Amino acid sequence: MQLSTQINGRTITLDFPNGEFLYDTLRRYGYLSVKQGCDTGSCGLCTVWLNGSPVLSCSTLTARVGDKEITTIEALQDEAHEFAQFMVAEGAEQCGFCSPGFTLTVLAMKRELNDPTEEAINHYLAGNLCRCSGYKGQMRALKKFMGVE
Repeated sequence: MQLSTQINGRTITLDFPNGEFLYDTLRRYGYLSVKQGCDTGSCGLCTVWLNGSPVLSCSTLTARVGDKEITTIEALQDEAHEFAQFMVAEGAEQCGFCSPGFTLTVLAMKRELNDPTEEAINHYLAGNLCRCSGYKGQMRALKKFMGVE
């Protein structure tokens, strides 16, 4: 199959087999920040933005992204770096495997939610798993980043 879409602001024609998931297509096209952890849509490692909203690329068919804007962490380096500084300041940096998906989710949340409660933050982050964190440092960093201490 073939379709035209935008990835990180660049129009591209994707060639892919019928039934392929976006995760596999993006990796094949060199977007290696998109990780795979569970292959069931429950860990958040494969998160990308589709028209500005976070989606799980391991459960999104590539055939559904025609004429849409896909954003990976590569397109948001300045914002991602800013958030990473908050993570480091709170001792919340970890191995980094989950960072691209987690960061994309946090950046989307910052754009979408104004002055969220801790409950709203937890709800938004549900499904973003980190295997080396206790989440407390991440939550401190995230709250400071969003200005909701």
